[in-house]
Amino acid sequence: MSTDRESLKAALSSVDFPASKETLVSHVEADSGQTDVAQALRAMPPAEYDNIGEVIQSVSLEESRSDSDKAQQARHNNESSLAEHETEVPSNPIVEELGENRGS
Repeated sequence: MSTDRESLKAALSSVDFPASKETLVSHVEADSGQTDVAQALRAMPPAEYDNIGEVIQSVSLEESRSDSDKAQQARHNNESSLAEHETEVPSNPIVEELGENRGS
C-alpha cells in the first residue's frame, strides 16, 4: 500500500518522536482515521523512527512522487537482497600476507 507525502505529514503532525512503528500506526488509526496512511505505515520495517523524515524514507509513496523523492528513497533502501553467504566478503589481510591466520 502507498500514500502521498502530504497525507503522511498531516496524519503524523502531532506525533511525538522518537516513535515505534506500532505507535505511529495506532496514532493514525485513532486520530485521523486515514486507512491508506495506516496501511502504508503497517508495511514499514519495525523500528524506532526519530523523525518524520525517517518515516517518509521507509513508507512506499505513490507513483506521483518527485524524482527527488524516488532518488532519496533509493539511497536509503539500498539493500542488495542477497543472502549473507552469497555476498562478496573482502579477504582477510593477515591471510593475504602470511598465507594463513594463526588463530587470532
